[in-house]
Amino acid sequence: MHHHLPATRENLHGHFSRELAAVLTIDPGDIVTFQCLEGNWALEPNNGVEYQRKHMERRDGGLDSGHALTGPVFIRGAQPGRVLKIKIETLELGDWGTTFVGGWPSDWNKKLCVEEKGIFMTWTYENGIATNQFGHQVRTAPFMGVMGMPVNEPGIQSTIPPRLTGGNLDCKELVQGTTLYLPIEVEGALFSVGDGHGAQGDGEVCSTAIETPMEAVTLSFDVVDFPFRRPVAETPAGWVGMGIGATLDEAMLDAIEVMAELMNWLYGYDRLTAIGLCSVAVDFRVTQVVNEVVGVHGVLGTDSIKRI
Repeated sequence: MHHHLPATRENLHGHFSRELAAVLTIDPGDIVTFQCLEGNWALEPNNGVEYQRKHMERRDGGLDSGHALTGPVFIRGAQPGRVLKIKIETLELGDWGTTFVGGWPSDWNKKLCVEEKGIFMTWTYENGIATNQFGHQVRTAPFMGVMGMPVNEPGIQSTIPPRLTGGNLDCKELVQGTTLYLPIEVEGALFSVGDGHGAQGDGEVCSTAIETPMEAVTLSFDVVDFPFRRPVAETPAGWVGMGIGATLDEAMLDAIEVMAELMNWLYGYDRLTAIGLCSVAVDFRVTQVVNEVVGVHGVLGTDSIKRI
């Protein structure tokens, strides 16, 4: 069955929680098309001169303090210990996007010395090219920054840091055609999506990408048994394993572990062999450095799979 979730007030929230009521219940094998606001809850683009613009009204108490997410969706048969399989069928960009560069207090902006003064870039799309008001152009490569579920803990969970159950992964490899696998910790999974990006470089170093509304994010869902307890994806570029940590060293070690596990699962390699092949056949990339915890992802490319 194919369901549709528009970005209406009753379908939007800005936190994860195992107590959050689902707005849709589906069966494994179903497809859902989500409409998503820009992650910052904006209803219109910047005018190229000032920061102020119309936003969807947020609720108090931290309920909408994070990204604007559409959901959550309850998937029948999704139980803790199993894995949610999400196929990214299609991604349809909205009409505009924004990149904010400095101008607000944060630990990261302080390190970059851009707390006091900032700029923003407002983007439009045409024929796969994003153009900003300064004339800069980049190719669009849309993906969703946030796809995830709550962990099995009480209370409000911020949308900012990624977790083992997904969330704000900000991995630019998760494009159309990708299948993402996320460990389930709560009954029904309670999956939500948001934070559309028109394009992003690895790292997302100014804290934002091209932040954009998404007219249609079409995902299909299944519940499977899968041996990984970290986010893993099969993408057009190859297999991707995602590591998360307080430092890049920790995230790198986490990513190596998941890639070694992945190569054992794919090819039966023992740990030493897998780590050795990680060193010669896997590209490790900085996913993002701006979401309270940092990310590193390994990419075992399709050509690498053929070689080994």
